Amino acid sequence: MTLVRTVSGVVAGGVLVLLCVVIGAAVIGSRRDFPGPGAESLTWHFVAAVVVVVTQGFADRRRGMPALLGSVAVLVTAGVLLWTQWWG
Repeated sequence: MTLVRTVSGVVAGGVLVLLCVVIGAAVIGSRRDFPGPGAESLTWHFVAAVVVVVTQGFADRRRGMPALLGSVAVLVTAGVLLWTQWWG
Protein backbone atom coordinates (compact mmCIF):
# COMPACT_ATOMS: atom_id res chain seq x y z
CA MET A 1 0.00 0.00 0.00
CA THR A 2 2.87 2.36 0.72
CA LEU A 3 4.16 1.94 -2.82
CA VAL A 4 0.77 2.79 -4.32
CA ARG A 5 0.45 5.90 -2.16
CA THR A 6 3.99 6.92 -3.03
CA VAL A 7 3.34 6.60 -6.76
CA SER A 8 0.07 8.51 -6.51
CA GLY A 9 1.83 11.20 -4.46
CA VAL A 10 4.46 11.63 -7.16
CA VAL A 11 1.71 11.78 -9.79
CA ALA A 12 -0.14 14.41 -7.73
CA GLY A 13 3.04 16.46 -7.61
CA GLY A 14 3.36 16.10 -11.36
CA VAL A 15 -0.17 17.45 -11.84
CA LEU A 16 0.80 20.49 -9.77
CA VAL A 17 3.86 20.99 -11.95
CA LEU A 18 1.68 20.78 -15.07
CA LEU A 19 -0.63 23.41 -13.58
CA CYS A 20 2.36 25.72 -13.05
CA VAL A 21 3.55 25.12 -16.62
CA VAL A 22 0.13 25.94 -18.07
CA ILE A 23 -0.19 29.07 -15.93
CA GLY A 24 3.30 30.14 -17.00
CA ALA A 25 2.50 29.55 -20.66
CA ALA A 26 -0.71 31.57 -20.32
CA VAL A 27 1.10 34.48 -18.67
CA ILE A 28 3.95 34.50 -21.20
CA GLY A 29 1.49 34.16 -24.07
CA SER A 30 -0.61 37.09 -22.91
CA ARG A 31 2.43 39.31 -22.36
CA ARG A 32 3.83 38.60 -25.81
CA ASP A 33 0.52 38.61 -27.68
CA PHE A 34 0.91 34.95 -28.46
CA PRO A 35 -1.99 32.48 -28.14
CA GLY A 36 -1.58 30.56 -24.92
CA PRO A 37 -3.37 27.55 -23.52
CA GLY A 38 -6.68 29.35 -22.94
CA ALA A 39 -9.23 29.42 -20.16
CA GLU A 40 -10.52 25.90 -20.77
CA SER A 41 -7.10 24.32 -20.34
CA LEU A 42 -6.38 26.45 -17.27
CA THR A 43 -9.69 25.36 -15.74
CA TRP A 44 -9.06 21.67 -16.44
CA HIS A 45 -5.60 21.85 -14.86
CA PHE A 46 -6.80 23.82 -11.83
CA VAL A 47 -9.70 21.46 -11.13
CA ALA A 48 -7.50 18.39 -11.59
CA ALA A 49 -4.87 19.84 -9.24
CA VAL A 50 -7.46 20.49 -6.54
CA VAL A 51 -8.92 17.01 -6.94
CA VAL A 52 -5.56 15.22 -6.75
CA VAL A 53 -4.31 17.22 -3.76
CA VAL A 54 -7.50 16.64 -1.77
CA THR A 55 -7.69 12.98 -2.77
CA GLN A 56 -4.03 12.35 -2.06
CA GLY A 57 -4.42 13.91 1.36
CA PHE A 58 -7.35 11.58 1.98
CA ALA A 59 -5.35 8.55 0.83
CA ASP A 60 -2.37 9.49 3.00
CA ARG A 61 -4.54 9.63 6.12
CA ARG A 62 -6.38 6.33 5.59
CA ARG A 63 -5.44 2.66 5.57
CA GLY A 64 -6.64 -0.28 3.56
CA MET A 65 -9.28 0.02 0.86
CA PRO A 66 -10.03 3.75 1.34
CA ALA A 67 -6.33 4.55 0.83
CA LEU A 68 -6.23 2.37 -2.28
CA LEU A 69 -9.35 3.99 -3.73
CA GLY A 70 -7.96 7.46 -3.03
CA SER A 71 -4.71 6.60 -4.77
CA VAL A 72 -6.56 5.14 -7.73
CA ALA A 73 -8.67 8.32 -7.95
CA VAL A 74 -5.46 10.38 -8.16
CA LEU A 75 -4.10 8.18 -10.94
CA VAL A 76 -7.39 8.23 -12.87
CA THR A 77 -7.70 12.02 -12.55
CA ALA A 78 -4.15 12.51 -13.80
CA GLY A 79 -4.80 10.09 -16.66
CA VAL A 80 -7.95 11.93 -17.71
CA LEU A 81 -6.09 15.26 -17.57
CA LEU A 82 -3.25 13.96 -19.70
CA TRP A 83 -5.59 12.26 -22.16
CA THR A 84 -7.88 15.25 -22.67
CA GLN A 85 -5.44 18.16 -22.44
CA TRP A 86 -2.07 16.87 -23.59
CA TRP A 87 -2.67 13.92 -25.91
CA GLY A 88 -6.17 14.61 -27.22
